[in-house]
Amino acid sequence: MATTTRVLRARSAVAVLMLSALSLVCPGWCDTAIAQDSTEIVRVEEEWELVVSVPDPNSVGPQVTCVISPVGHTESLHAAFEINYQSLPEFVPGGLQLQLWSCEHPLASRKFPIGSVMQQPGETVRWKQCLKLADGVLTFEILGGTSATWGSFGGQGYLKASVPTALGNLNGYNPAVSVNNSGVSYAANRVQSLVLRKVRLVTSAGEVLEAEPQYSVYPKQ
Repeated sequence: MATTTRVLRARSAVAVLMLSALSLVCPGWCDTAIAQDSTEIVRVEEEWELVVSVPDPNSVGPQVTCVISPVGHTESLHAAFEINYQSLPEFVPGGLQLQLWSCEHPLASRKFPIGSVMQQPGETVRWKQCLKLADGVLTFEILGGTSATWGSFGGQGYLKASVPTALGNLNGYNPAVSVNNSGVSYAANRVQSLVLRKVRLVTSAGEVLEAEPQYSVYPKQ
């Protein structure tokens, strides 16, 4: 079946879809874009961008965490992506780590093999946070990452973890959960911006829905 793409531009349809207090959709995302034709979402991609002004390798700053969940909260299964530090099973400076959590309980962690600490002024880091549901298995993965500190990351399997799930679709996904639970956990003064640039949903029928919220997690809009 051919894949079709429906791009929802930020100042038209996206403005309607993303009507929460954070200028991102809460229930409206699914109600307007998905539920009208009982579409089932089976894949979610978030495109993120981090711009660091002047990092401090001595204090390991900044430290950034971005969250994604298949449902509309973090009180069950969700993932956290840590940048420039790793907190499981104990703190390690530098590197990249993908963690799976059930509420406040850690389930698993995966790290990228290059554990360098940020030290280049003006560095930009870009990556995708992906959720995929297939055959009763939910996969969290970082894809398409680029940076000066760690080079190309994501897609090699290092930052990927799968768990069995009873979820039948990913229609409960809400970008506001990602925005509310992501941010700069340390040395925010060394960050120029952290932005959720694009959200892409793929349905079981192969249709692609794209929104470009350009939502600034840091500094807050």
